[in-house]
Amino acid sequence: MKLPEGMRLFPQRLREAGYYCSNRSKEDYNFHKPGKIWDFSGGKGHWRQRAEEQPFFSVFNFTISHESRIRTRPHEAVHDPKKVPLPAYHPDTPEVRQDWAQYHDKISEMDAQVGGVLAQLEADGLADDTIVFYFSDHGSGMPRSKRWPYNSGLHVPMLVHFPERWAHLAPEGYEAGGVSNRLVSFVDLAPTVLSLAGLSIPGYMQGAAIAGEHATPDPAFMHGYRGRMDERYDLVRSVTDGRFVFIRNYMPHRIYGQYLEYMFQTPTTRIWRELYDAGKLQPPQTFFWETKPPLELYDLQSDPDEVHNLAHDPKYRAVRERLQDAQRQQAITIRDLGFLPECELHARAGEGAPQTWGEDDERYDMGRILAMAERASSWNKDTDESEADPHRKWMQDSLDDPDSAVRYWAALGVGILGPDPEHADRSELDKLLDDPSNAVRIATAELLIRHGSADERQKALSTLLDCADMTRTGIWDAVFALGTLDALALDDDPFSEVLRKLPRQSPGVHEKFSRYVGRLLDRMTAEN
Repeated sequence: MKLPEGMRLFPQRLREAGYYCSNRSKEDYNFHKPGKIWDFSGGKGHWRQRAEEQPFFSVFNFTISHESRIRTRPHEAVHDPKKVPLPAYHPDTPEVRQDWAQYHDKISEMDAQVGGVLAQLEADGLADDTIVFYFSDHGSGMPRSKRWPYNSGLHVPMLVHFPERWAHLAPEGYEAGGVSNRLVSFVDLAPTVLSLAGLSIPGYMQGAAIAGEHATPDPAFMHGYRGRMDERYDLVRSVTDGRFVFIRNYMPHRIYGQYLEYMFQTPTTRIWRELYDAGKLQPPQTFFWETKPPLELYDLQSDPDEVHNLAHDPKYRAVRERLQDAQRQQAITIRDLGFLPECELHARAGEGAPQTWGEDDERYDMGRILAMAERASSWNKDTDESEADPHRKWMQDSLDDPDSAVRYWAALGVGILGPDPEHADRSELDKLLDDPSNAVRIATAELLIRHGSADERQKALSTLLDCADMTRTGIWDAVFALGTLDALALDDDPFSEVLRKLPRQSPGVHEKFSRYVGRLLDRMTAEN
């Protein structure tokens, strides 16, 4: 997607100030690059390519501990698999222990690689003149760490070294070998680097400097999120105050562990699912393969593995409400565009930058959309009918709202709860299958397949298959529709034949994105 006009990345600002900026070497950006970002980006990126005495900012990526390296076999374990600690949510099996032991082995290898770069700083006489950041990008590559906004996915190590020359720029209370309990997010890195360089911080940056000229006080909260992960859609937001973690699941009708082809290459994922399907697991090891509660709250002090949900414990009501209010306010403050399905987001943006129109309340009515999303996702299969009835009616009455995002969330909410049995007129549901918004069509189709008559189900299935053809709709419409079809787990041979004929490529669609469609189709057409 496009960035707003005039928005520049922080390495560009550093380069304008005279810094040499190198990157080795990942550039997994979610946007079109706004011009040249780095002086050099690639496998040979290094500060040694700069001009003599030129200040530098150099990034080194170490991929030895990546998810893909945890499962590479053969591997001779250095850490004893029998002695590695396991989180409470993982089953205790040889496969799981092997993966965790290999993860620890790879961390040790990575530390040695980082030591090699630090040795180069020493050799170049730069160690006493260079501020060093060392951090990971997320929790381990194991299932329920990577891709999840729990503490297990977001709590990562961050080491920062300030040599004596630059100690005056360090955060208050800094000491070598010390520990800080400040809540730091990765969005804080860009403003921090600019602050250390003595540069101004643009207003569009959402983070806050933790050091340097523009250092800010410690924040009260840290926020996390989960959106589409490769070929699967989800919408989760989280917030922590350092002790408690609050999770808001906006798609509680989807299980935690939706099938991701890449994630299922890990032995832990496969054996975990196999044991669940065989009925050989007990809570909390079952949770990952089941639908989600709308609200989750965990006390990291007494429950570091986040398996005892306190969201409805009266003793923690004030804590939950405080964190929930913070999460809601964050969504409003940053104009969180995640409350639009990706196909809807791109449809509204057209050739422009989503952030630009997202700041316009006439084009993105954040308050109304968020209110409907919260209402629609406040229920799950265990909801008491007497509680649900007034909300079901309110959502069903919103199915003809002029805002397609409100219609989408209304349809999703009615789909979770089921239509009002006393609401005899179902014509509005039938009309939504022809809605101008494919997101609304897909949500309504799922609703009718789950709760409709035979005729309604057939028309809804045709709607999903139509949206699943990316040559007719778009890549994100197709991914959304196919993910919905898979979640419905329809057992229909003629339906499978139609799926096999769907296109797996489309002109103008990047090969990486086309693969998501292929993975979904392979999953649904595989011989059992």
